Amino acid sequence: EVQLQASGGGLVQAGASLRLSCSASGITFDDYHIGWFRRAPGKDREGVALISSNDGSTRYADSVKGRFTISNDNAKNTVYLQMNSLKPEDTAVYYCAVTRFVELVWSGLIDYDHWGQGTQVTVSS
Repeated sequence: EVQLQASGGGLVQAGASLRLSCSASGITFDDYHIGWFRRAPGKDREGVALISSNDGSTRYADSVKGRFTISNDNAKNTVYLQMNSLKPEDTAVYYCAVTRFVELVWSGLIDYDHWGQGTQVTVSS
């Protein structure tokens, strides 16, 4: 059974930083590309970042470019999302997810293969 667990969320003030972590069981991240998406009340789901297991290339939503960084530690089977200069509009539940198809998922043509429970990030102004 595939399980993904996101952690590290919290309540912070605008301008602060948080680092989210995603750990997995039932899979190894070497076999998948890993991404983060978020859901905010009243808004559509938004893909935030994705990292390719093939070459480590990354993709970011325009709304987070220059502020968020996705990275992975395959030895620990963990993926991170470093979030700097947080804004109130970053408030959402953040989910980590895995896919075998980077471009199809990033373009929205297909969904991720698996995702887990999210972690709440709340940014106050």
